[in-house]
Amino acid sequence: MAASKGTLVLKAVKKVFVQFCPFEANVRSTREFLAMVGTEKARSTNANCEFITDVKHDRSDPVIDITFADGERLVMKGANLTSKEMFSTLQALCIAKDPQAKEAAKK
Repeated sequence: MAASKGTLVLKAVKKVFVQFCPFEANVRSTREFLAMVGTEKARSTNANCEFITDVKHDRSDPVIDITFADGERLVMKGANLTSKEMFSTLQALCIAKDPQAKEAAKK
């Protein structure tokens, strides 16, 4: 699994929806991302954040759909991204949307 730098603060996130077919070859990065974001440490930063995982057997492409508290959405297609790219994108957006996380990132 890819190592992540820094911590993830999910205060600005309302919902994380991950959908994938486990039998496809391009699903590894999406599963790794789910493992990184679904840790107890990350989840404890926002108890109200809803995590939904939809495992399908329909040969569909892996998709990560994140809804932020301000209504903005981030949709990532996991087939062409690495777990580190997805994690760093989410981390950057969470820091940008949470003033307290900005201060923590500076330290």
